Amino acid sequence: MKFREKLNIPKIPERELVKEVYKLSKINWGVDDGFYPLGSCTMKYNPRINERIASFPEFCWGHPLLADLYEGSLAIIYELEQLLCKITGMDAFSLHPSAGAHGELLALMIAKKYFIEKKEYQRKYVLVPDSAHGTNPASAAMCRFEVKEVKSDERGNIDIKDLASKIGKESAVFMLTYPNTLGLADERIKDIVKICKDNGTLLYLDGANFNAIAGIVRPGDIGFDFVHLNLHKTFSTPHGGGGPAAGPLGVKENLKKYLPYPRVNLKQTNKEVKEGEPGGKEIEKEIFYLDYSNSESSVGKIESFFGNFPILVRAWVYIKMLGEEGIKKNSQTAVLNANYLQKKLTEKYHLPYNRICKHEFVLSEKGLGVKVEDLAKALQDEGFHPPTIYFPLIVKGAIMIEPTETETKDTLDKFAQAMLKLFDLSITNPDYFRDSPKKQAVKRVDIVKANRDIIPTDKERNNEKSNNSK
Repeated sequence: MKFREKLNIPKIPERELVKEVYKLSKINWGVDDGFYPLGSCTMKYNPRINERIASFPEFCWGHPLLADLYEGSLAIIYELEQLLCKITGMDAFSLHPSAGAHGELLALMIAKKYFIEKKEYQRKYVLVPDSAHGTNPASAAMCRFEVKEVKSDERGNIDIKDLASKIGKESAVFMLTYPNTLGLADERIKDIVKICKDNGTLLYLDGANFNAIAGIVRPGDIGFDFVHLNLHKTFSTPHGGGGPAAGPLGVKENLKKYLPYPRVNLKQTNKEVKEGEPGGKEIEKEIFYLDYSNSESSVGKIESFFGNFPILVRAWVYIKMLGEEGIKKNSQTAVLNANYLQKKLTEKYHLPYNRICKHEFVLSEKGLGVKVEDLAKALQDEGFHPPTIYFPLIVKGAIMIEPTETETKDTLDKFAQAMLKLFDLSITNPDYFRDSPKKQAVKRVDIVKANRDIIPTDKERNNEKSNNSK
């Protein structure tokens, strides 16, 4: 009883507790509730069968220290690597990275060791587009590279002149998101590849937007040296809430030896006699094992065991279930949906880069009668999760929308109707937005007050006192 009072646990009936928790759970929003148009995030519905198979006890109860006893799991890892190589045109994959930024970090670690072994110690710069995800420069800084920003041109492409002026024999890697965060495929990608190759600079593809080109474009065929994939975006994982995730990294043959160890490999097949067969018919058996042979050339381990294995299972099921044609159709539908929605919304909203988009597009606040934040809050009362706002930074008041391939035309029409309605209201009655959202359990936070009037926790107060006393 003393312990209970110390924790200040309320004394309420279990039934009341269940009702309260259930009520709170209904406040949450996810893809099962409705449209989730967050740009650059690919928040799409994923088939439940992927979840069911990843939850098989044979997968979720296997201990990583006993990996050699789970040959079936090793076979899935091995086959997933081969499938990802085929989809991307790369020569090898590491499934160790447990997030997209983790895959980025691994790529830059490999680049660092690659150039050290070549004795090209002067290569200290990583080039990053001004439209890039923030993780790109962060990953470069963690590997002690210096970052140079490359500008975008008036059509949303990489500014070739700016790239040519900043790249050179001191450049290690150019980190390119393709399609970029404006939802546009760079029109001069061949020129970009040539400039990088001429300078001996490695070309890295940030695969955050791979949902637009999977099954259509293979980065390895274009000339990329690295590609990371967010399996939790493109290849089926519950997305959001900070995880779980997986960010495998693919490399070309000359970088393969630097991948983390161990890698799953296939031993030479053994011949066995199949019982019950007349004449003792011989069959071949594949044996998968953890291979540590590249440990000397590798950049080292970047994860305790082998990444987030259940996420890898989900991706494997997803790819096997869809097949090559299914993956291609997904990408085509994602692009179709984005262009359909872009066309409808640009009846009133400003489109800074007026081009056919890929899987997402970016509108701006130009012509809107209220702030973008006000629009996002009011959209909640219309029954929709807001899109990404204020990113990428090169568009003032950005509204970034990605419909994905899993939304119907009816859903897109209703979303467009709500967005166009709010645009009109922003002009005719801007006061309507002042208290939005009006129908939600959680009301608007005063952002200015939250930034200026910070209330520290007891832990922070104690740390501050301790630092002052020193």
